[in-house]
Amino acid sequence: MPHNAFRPHFACLAGGLMLAAAAQAQTPAPQGLYSADDIMDAGVYLQGESRNEIGDVEDILLDDNMQVQALVIDAENSSAIGGRDVVINNDQYRLETDNEGGDDIDHRVIIDLSEEEARELPTYDRDWWHHARASAAQAWQETREGAESAWQRTQEGAADVMETINERINEIRNDG
Repeated sequence: MPHNAFRPHFACLAGGLMLAAAAQAQTPAPQGLYSADDIMDAGVYLQGESRNEIGDVEDILLDDNMQVQALVIDAENSSAIGGRDVVINNDQYRLETDNEGGDDIDHRVIIDLSEEEARELPTYDRDWWHHARASAAQAWQETREGAESAWQRTQEGAADVMETINERINEIRNDG
């Protein structure tokens, strides 16, 4: 293959590397480990309105596996959300981190909802808490029952297969 045949491939590779480097420069590198203390009281903003803080992180809600499930946003001084504490699930926000050197890390929570959608967020109160706990317990019970049922079906299926194999072995012995 002539030496010039590699030039288009090299140009594509170089262009791809430059695009990847540009994208990486625009996206902050993940920290790998986050401090809840640093995230508490982080400013919260609606998507597209980075100058208008609507509240701050009041609490971080964890499940039984200590995984973050939601944030509680103190928006009591915000007319955008109706002046109340609200719960926002993980799929409704993103955490932006700004570390301009040193140990000073600044977090911002960007809600990926419009102002109208944000008004529909559930209010964080005792009723929400009891309902969420009951729903989580029910989901866990259904998962457990499903796993037990699947295990039972697997055992029954394996027993049926073993019975069929034994029948075939006996048939072969009797025919032989």
